[in-house]
Amino acid sequence: MAEVSAPPTRRLEILSAAAELFARRGYHGVSIGDLGRAVGLTGPALYRHFRGKEALLAEMLLDISERLLTEGRRRVAAAGTPDVALDALLRWHIDFALDNPALITVHVRELGNVPQPERREIRRLQRSYAEEWVRVLRLMHPGAAEDRARAATHAAFGLLNSTPHSTGELDRATMARLLHAMASDALTGAFRS
Repeated sequence: MAEVSAPPTRRLEILSAAAELFARRGYHGVSIGDLGRAVGLTGPALYRHFRGKEALLAEMLLDISERLLTEGRRRVAAAGTPDVALDALLRWHIDFALDNPALITVHVRELGNVPQPERREIRRLQRSYAEEWVRVLRLMHPGAAEDRARAATHAAFGLLNSTPHSTGELDRATMARLLHAMASDALTGAFRS
């Protein structure tokens, strides 16, 4: 059954509500009825917008992965030096993580519930995004082993994607500065020895 195209704002509203519910209760803890009620629809009415819960989750995670990669590439291309590129990547990822904690939670936790074809595409996009970071780190540290740069990148992602659990008492600006300092120090320190 082909998906019916809905007005973009309604689809975004549904995706946003689903992200909040999936983050709070887990993918399996949310029914189509729950999703519909969250946006003022009956559960069956949701099928006019998405084939089902799997399709909704797949679109959500594909969108996240595409946005991270597209903006990451744009920022790297606009940077004059590798140092500026890394700073731009850090600021982009930190802003995304702080502004979208539910999406970060769903992104980290629910990929296994996405159908295989979409999961492969999400993984491809994620690898491409990580490779932008690896390339920048290797330009900053000529001679650095690719596997070390990749490991450092994924470790930094772990730190940056901890925002759903690490924010709370600090205001957003303070948390952004803290994450930037910590991730920057970690990525720089990874190539000292």
